[in-house]
Amino acid sequence: MSERTEVSDDRAQLEQRLGAELRELTSESDQIVRAFADQNNVSANEFRALLFVMIGEDSGALLTAGDLRKQMKLSGAAITYLVERMVDTGHLRRETDPRDRRKVILRYGERGMGVALQFFSQLFAHNRRAMANLSDEDLEAAHRAMSAMVDGMRAFRAEVAAPTASDLPSSG
Repeated sequence: MSERTEVSDDRAQLEQRLGAELRELTSESDQIVRAFADQNNVSANEFRALLFVMIGEDSGALLTAGDLRKQMKLSGAAITYLVERMVDTGHLRRETDPRDRRKVILRYGERGMGVALQFFSQLFAHNRRAMANLSDEDLEAAHRAMSAMVDGMRAFRAEVAAPTASDLPSSG
């Protein structure tokens, strides 16, 4: 069988619907991010930084400023400015990495966690009401589908990501 596997029409329609719903979810998420950023005086890049730090904390892959720079594809000066501003405003804090005391990791600051919880708890409540009639089995299936789509998106991003100057070997 070739690399491209045959899929039934029903399966293809389901996958297309999931893709359309993911695009709609992304669009709605973008609008919510803009509202949060406007209400909390953070830029789009600062929100992205908060999101990367949150994902790192949730997954146990805590980020240094250098890790964040690579994720965001920003210069060293830009990430330094961004992190300094976010530490000064209480959105982020620096902490010594408990696994390697030479490293400094970024964590949510008390203020940052407070405004995020206040804002997003309303979203969580709306989502809980929206999913109230779904069975645990439906939620498990949705989780598996979303996880698979995230894996697919990560693989695609790795394929299309253009190397930055910091990714290229030095010519010295």
